[in-house]
Amino acid sequence: MITPVGSPQHLRPSRLSGLRNYFLTGLIVAGPVAITIYLTWSFVKWVDGWVKPFIPATYLPETYLPFQVPGFGLIVAVFGLTLVGFFTANLVGRSLVHFGENLLNRMPVVRGIYKALKQVFSTVFSQSGTSFRKAGLVEFPEGAWSVVFISAEPSPSIERYLPGGATEDWVSVFMPCAPNPTTGFFFLLPRSKVIELPISVEEATKLVISAGLIQPESLFDKDPLPA
Repeated sequence: MITPVGSPQHLRPSRLSGLRNYFLTGLIVAGPVAITIYLTWSFVKWVDGWVKPFIPATYLPETYLPFQVPGFGLIVAVFGLTLVGFFTANLVGRSLVHFGENLLNRMPVVRGIYKALKQVFSTVFSQSGTSFRKAGLVEFPEGAWSVVFISAEPSPSIERYLPGGATEDWVSVFMPCAPNPTTGFFFLLPRSKVIELPISVEEATKLVISAGLIQPESLFDKDPLPA
């Protein structure tokens, strides 16, 4: 039997397709917003859970209000860290930091942990550092190319043990795993074997997390390389 055009049976598939498209559009719009709000809220609660136990109850807003104030611990943490940085910048603060470091250096186990953490924080949060400021490609495994984050050059004490020594220009690279870029592999490679990409580290991170689904937008406006 032929279904006439305009009948409910004829319109039902198109209506279902339209509803599916509306649902997917809503998911694309609301999904990133919901996940961003959830992650932000989780971070605020995590910081509050760490900081609030150290704040006297007299200074907590919950003591005088019938509800909790989210983010109060985060505000205190930011203010406290800024205050620590301010006092550390003067002579008295530097003297106290130096005194504290001398105490930690006398503790066998704590000394190694503190020095390693201090070096990591100094490298990652240093405004003048070059850690993870560029993205590139390396041939790994053979015949395939992987996205890497280019770090600083190895120190001379390590470079002299590498083939070619100081005559070869070496660079440190971190190859992240997809879709979790916090894990990966660390390599020391000659700079000639690393192809630098004209994209930011953020765009490279999106490329790794999405397994290639999100392409770098900065490359869309660039002319293709000559063959």
